[in-house]
Amino acid sequence: MAGVSLAVLATAGGLVACSSTSGSESSSSASQAAGGGSYAVWDPYPQYDKSSEWVKLLEACGTQAGVKVERTSYDTSDLTNKALLAAQQGNSPDVLIVDNPVVSTLAEAGVLTTTEENKLDVSAIAPNLLAAGQSGGKTYGVPIGANTLALYYNKGVLEKAGVDIASVKDWPSLTAALEKVKGAGKKGITFSAIGTEEGSFQFLPWFWGSGAQLTKLDSAEGVSAVALWSDWLKKGYAPNSVINNTQTTSWQEFASGDFAFAENGTWQLANAKKAGFEYGIIPVPGKGGGTAPAPTGGEFVSIPVQQDTARYATSQKLVTCLTSPDNSLTTTTTLSYIAPTEAVQAKQVAATPDLKVWVDAVKAAKGRTSDDLGTKYPKISEPMWGGVQAALSGSKSPQEAMAAAQSAAASAVQ
Repeated sequence: MAGVSLAVLATAGGLVACSSTSGSESSSSASQAAGGGSYAVWDPYPQYDKSSEWVKLLEACGTQAGVKVERTSYDTSDLTNKALLAAQQGNSPDVLIVDNPVVSTLAEAGVLTTTEENKLDVSAIAPNLLAAGQSGGKTYGVPIGANTLALYYNKGVLEKAGVDIASVKDWPSLTAALEKVKGAGKKGITFSAIGTEEGSFQFLPWFWGSGAQLTKLDSAEGVSAVALWSDWLKKGYAPNSVINNTQTTSWQEFASGDFAFAENGTWQLANAKKAGFEYGIIPVPGKGGGTAPAPTGGEFVSIPVQQDTARYATSQKLVTCLTSPDNSLTTTTTLSYIAPTEAVQAKQVAATPDLKVWVDAVKAAKGRTSDDLGTKYPKISEPMWGGVQAALSGSKSPQEAMAAAQSAAASAVQ
């Protein structure tokens, strides 16, 4: 399930992933790696070709380490299965870049080395971002960058409705703003509540922003988050289309110019600049104020287990090069991510002041597999998005929907 989750997020900056490379190419890359002069790197960025800054950086890191990098790229949804199969066959790549919720799955399957074993330095990484790559108290890689969710707003729509964006600080003030917008003849807010991991991803800032925990979906706090969304639909502040919206179709609704707000991610910044209207961005507000923790998207650079452990030293050089402060700005800019270290985040904001709200959102964010949930997360997420769907469709009350979701999740994680 996690593999599906960020198929959208991996297409950073609005780029659409091309078809993945074939399995035969991947096998040849892994076998070439055994020669010693070449090292196999697998990534989930098929949208970047040999002329891209990303591939140039990979090649430069190989040159710096004295080896040739043999890169194979897969769609995000394919990469997990390919990595598991390669590990079973004993021909894992030397460096593997995977979507952060997948790290715990691969770690528990024995595919990845720990940072203790591979000597990767993660001391400068923000703890909340590093947590997405931790399982059982061990760390299994380095985040290459992060993205997350916030609220885009249409300045013209809010001005027409007489809404001061500075007044939107919590759930009641946001709801009051939506009421004014509807009263002015415009549309309130759009988001993605589709029955997939995308729906869970978009629901989590509200769920966590209520103070709820994933281990207790039917807490009063968790129910209040579902009730918030459900009430918005009942009152016409959000369209019924959110039930089937992906993050892309939700963005298309916002880009029409009729909506005051849209919950979406860093990767829509380029599209926002082309929208044809003035926009702004605020963090998703917590129920009682402050910034709600939104889920982190982005990948981890990891070193898979090898029969020839002598290869780890060079693999470590490659990963260190890709994630070094000197290269992190290039990498995160190319991938439309926020850097995982404060030093590089400061450089990003200095170069692009619009990124400050995203840096703040990432600082408040948390991994979906954090809190030591690991591989339990997908088993909780699916009942959760099912509960949200049931409440939004009106087939169950928020309380009934989340009680059923908690019962299903509890059975699944036993």
